[in-house]
Amino acid sequence: MFKIVLACFAVVLFFVPASLVAENFLVGTGIYDVTGPAAEIGMMGYARMDQTTKGIHTRLWSRAFVIESKGNRIAYVNADLWAIPQAVKLAVVKKLQKRYGNIYNVKNVMLCGTHTHSGPGGYSHYTLYNITILGFCEQNFNAIVEGLYQSIVKAHNNVAPARIFLAEGSVDNTSINRSLEAYQANVDANLYPPTDNSVTVLRFERLDGKEFGMISWFAVHTTSMFYGHDKSFENPNGMISSDNKGWSELKFEKAKGTDYWGEEETFIASFSNSTLGDVSPNVLGGQEGGGINDFASTHISGDKQFQKTWELYHDARRELSPNVNFRHTFKDYSKVTVSPEYTDGQEHKTSYAAIGLAFAAGAEDGPSKIPYIKEGLYKGKYHESHGLKPIFLETGKMEPYPWTPEVLSIQIFTIGNLALLAVPGEFTTHCGRRIKQTIASDMEQMGVDTMLICGPANAYAGYVATREEYNEQHYEGASTHFGQWTLGAFRQEFKALSSSLVNGTIPEDGPQPRDLTGKQSSLQPEVVFDAPALGMEFGDLHKDAPKTVERLSVLEVIFCGAHPNNTLKTNDSFLQVERKTEDGWKAVRYDYDVDTAFSWERHGIAASKIKILWDIQENVPGGTYRIKHSGKYKGAFSDKRIPYSGYTREFQVVPSQKLEISSCQMKGQTINFQFHYPKPTFNVLGQRTEIVSQGQIRFQLNGKGKEFIATPGKGGFVATLPKNEPVTTVTVPAGWAQDEQGNANKKFSIDMR
Repeated sequence: MFKIVLACFAVVLFFVPASLVAENFLVGTGIYDVTGPAAEIGMMGYARMDQTTKGIHTRLWSRAFVIESKGNRIAYVNADLWAIPQAVKLAVVKKLQKRYGNIYNVKNVMLCGTHTHSGPGGYSHYTLYNITILGFCEQNFNAIVEGLYQSIVKAHNNVAPARIFLAEGSVDNTSINRSLEAYQANVDANLYPPTDNSVTVLRFERLDGKEFGMISWFAVHTTSMFYGHDKSFENPNGMISSDNKGWSELKFEKAKGTDYWGEEETFIASFSNSTLGDVSPNVLGGQEGGGINDFASTHISGDKQFQKTWELYHDARRELSPNVNFRHTFKDYSKVTVSPEYTDGQEHKTSYAAIGLAFAAGAEDGPSKIPYIKEGLYKGKYHESHGLKPIFLETGKMEPYPWTPEVLSIQIFTIGNLALLAVPGEFTTHCGRRIKQTIASDMEQMGVDTMLICGPANAYAGYVATREEYNEQHYEGASTHFGQWTLGAFRQEFKALSSSLVNGTIPEDGPQPRDLTGKQSSLQPEVVFDAPALGMEFGDLHKDAPKTVERLSVLEVIFCGAHPNNTLKTNDSFLQVERKTEDGWKAVRYDYDVDTAFSWERHGIAASKIKILWDIQENVPGGTYRIKHSGKYKGAFSDKRIPYSGYTREFQVVPSQKLEISSCQMKGQTINFQFHYPKPTFNVLGQRTEIVSQGQIRFQLNGKGKEFIATPGKGGFVATLPKNEPVTTVTVPAGWAQDEQGNANKKFSIDMR
């Protein structure tokens, strides 16, 4: 029997092309929802106790890539999260090992966060990161762990032969160094630009050419969202949002037809982060990203990243050789002896974790507004390791457990000639350069010519700044936990990892992180019960849709609903925009789409108002629509969550009649019109298109009945007029100028004399 099986196995191998066995990667992708509680949970990133979740702009997703070659397997995951605390990483690995044994472990799983500041918090086991959230939130922690885990499970199930292509480029006017004064203190600052504008893209293809995945890396803070619709500093955004990185992901995936809820393989686009520590998307300074509100600024930043990535993705021709390797180690960074080559020429030690006074000032794109606390204002000789940092809080000395972790991991993945370096925090632009310079010779020996810092990944312990930046004691330096030699310690440990790759040795695991499971506390109240407003039922409407809605307007409806935390709606939606078709009602928008949003507001003691917004773009098909809201309510005398739903009336989406002709000029026999969409109002959910580029303009001269037509040309809409016909007036009656979707103009008339 054994001989028969062996013979069959040999036959199978004979007919499998060698390229499938030895000359290609094995790759699988998976996506899963990690959206946490949508109401009354403190948001993570800005450390504002008054910033709590109040709805959803876009859902948060975990995107996983399992890659294998020659028996070595890695799992790279990028999630729309502020960071991946150690407790989350360890919990995910534990679930994976329960299902798959040791196929996945802490060494070959890399979990990265996009660093959005608009997601619910309370999912760390360390006090500093939970204190403004009012403690640990088990519901959010479990949702995140399960979502990360399920995305890897999906990727595992989809593993098949594939090819990987790489492309590199750069994108301008998309980021600024928010801490320029500190950056310029670097002795070699003049040799480099203050931000790393590089974009690196991987394209994943099956052997038949089918495209099924993409990863893009670009360093920028995901802090386009802060205010939301209200530019008042006292009223920060409360809608869950994947911010500029998530906007790019959703745009790319929409273009590729991604199925977010299906089990089968679907296209996944990951926009990952890098050395974001001192990099802001708010290119106008402060919290200003260029949009009329923060939804528009998120759109602007996300679209710039999308456009460059889309271009590089389709130009990717450099194929990675099928070779995978990895290294990982833990280290207690509170007591590292740092060799002279990584310091000022002398041996130094790191110290217990502590944050400086400038930490309380906040960063330029998230200032605290605390009086008299300014970046770089206070410096002096305070501590041998902490140097010029005036210590604000000794997080590493708190009892019974430190408020921040000291045992952290670093990790290197190599995929062909690409290396991914996982860092447990926010490393500044120049820190990334110095780490890559430190291991460049080792990577070159391995044939690696492209290195990327990935972070925050696997754990989180604040920032890491260069020693020169640290000594300026801006926010980033004050948030560098282990003192002025912190970067030196990381350079030294990355060098040890890269050397082990070159030498084929396995580094020691190092000390294990502290397990604080079961030692968490929370002051967050649970939902007691829900009750509809007086005289109403769940799903009824406080504000219905009008019978007719024009494109380029924002539709607002308000439902009588229940507390969103009764259900996370994982891989589901609190709202659906439905369009009537010949086959019945078809959902065309969900709460993960960038042009929809819902917000929650308490109404009385136990009632809830659910406001749903739909920003209707210029190209939305006309027709009959309705909006559905669904959720669950909790009864007063039961723990059961009972489903409910409701619909608006049916309404018609019709072309806009508010387009504008702003000017008309003549030169010789040529007439030129400037044709614009209406200016956006403050309640839009994204940046509006400004200039009409397609369509036609019908017009009259001198009030006569003869019609002329202007079509898109150089600098606007252009027409050639008959010779020897004097022009006194030009008139475009209402509706005579239209874009290609049928949106039309208000009346325009101009005296040309």
